Amino acid sequence: MLDYRFIVENLPAVKRNIADRFMKADADKVVRLYNRRTELTTALQALQQQRNVNAQAMKSQGSLDQARRQTLIDEGKKLKEDIAAREAELSRTEQELEAEARLVPNMAHPDAPVGKEDKDNLEVKRVGEPVKFNFESADHVKLGQELDIIDFDSGTKVSGTKFYYLKNEGVFLELGLTRFALDILQKHDFTPFITPDIAREEILEGIGFNPRGAESNVYTLEGEGSCLVGTAEITLGGYYSNTIIAKDKLPLRMAGLSHCFRREAGAAGQFSKGLYRVHQFTKVEMFVYCLPEESGAFHGELRAIEEEIFSTLGIPFRVVDTCTGDLGAPAYRKWDLEAWMPGRNGGEWGEVTSTSNCTDYQARRLNIKYRDEDGRNRFVHMLNGTAIAISRAIIAVLENFQEADGSVRIPPALVPYCGFDRIVKK
Repeated sequence: MLDYRFIVENLPAVKRNIADRFMKADADKVVRLYNRRTELTTALQALQQQRNVNAQAMKSQGSLDQARRQTLIDEGKKLKEDIAAREAELSRTEQELEAEARLVPNMAHPDAPVGKEDKDNLEVKRVGEPVKFNFESADHVKLGQELDIIDFDSGTKVSGTKFYYLKNEGVFLELGLTRFALDILQKHDFTPFITPDIAREEILEGIGFNPRGAESNVYTLEGEGSCLVGTAEITLGGYYSNTIIAKDKLPLRMAGLSHCFRREAGAAGQFSKGLYRVHQFTKVEMFVYCLPEESGAFHGELRAIEEEIFSTLGIPFRVVDTCTGDLGAPAYRKWDLEAWMPGRNGGEWGEVTSTSNCTDYQARRLNIKYRDEDGRNRFVHMLNGTAIAISRAIIAVLENFQEADGSVRIPPALVPYCGFDRIVKK
């Protein structure tokens, strides 16, 4: 979350940022609660000082007459009651202040395009050109079924809509894409992790996810105080919660392999069919902890790795600067990679990765710090980025590398990982 004092001192900018993000938060209330907390703290300190004076006077009670002694006793009891009341009110105010401040989103980068939804994103780069076929192409749903590598019907029967089975070469395609991405990340000095698929609710809230409510995308485990994770960003970001990291250990580069579970509340329509929006998928996530002055450069590094992965696969893509309304609360700036998907509405770009610089927004919520040269504890900056979301990468591979006979070529860089160079009809 944002620093309280920052909100107080930059109230007009904070309110404008909330409006630009089309979010609901009451920055004015945060300021009122902050000022009230200051008043209560000052009043409490004055009462505590009076208590100390009273206690000192009581120590010399041997030289006091009975009336004066009784007056001091009565004053002491009254001070005790007043202090308890002030402490209780201060505690309630601090809790309310934190709750309201957590609703305030991170500030957006000055260059982030102002807009409400993905159509307002700004294209900044394109790599490769959309594939053109001299035959009637198919989407990944038809290809997957005809090649017998994806079974949506059985997934629906057994688990419900938006679940699926991978089978035959589809299994090795997922495993191959996973290892391909991990090898690239290891080359860039990322430490690999296989992360838990469950996290405590307080970790999700710290990262910036809402674990409950009608609009939540999170599967909660009732009675457990925990949830299925929608991304390894949650578990990698929670890894150092309530920790002071030695400065000489920074930066920390982490790569997390996990299953991802998402309710996809409200997601519907033709762009959600097949593998594009599913309730469970596999993803390799990048995560960085770094010094504040380094986060801009690391954001560029994460984006460059995402570009390397899809360039090496030979999949056409474009990079977009994400608009304010599509950033989400934690992100200061976010870039998306959108791959060309020939089967999407006759050929369109579809998001395959994103990378976000969340500055110290998540670190404040999770209490993750480092000690600077002056011995002060400061909050680290935290960044995340999708190395590869396997389900959407499979869409891009199947649709871009399909052949006239219904087979699918495997990108050359992926062949050593899959063990075959083509998937053909059975």
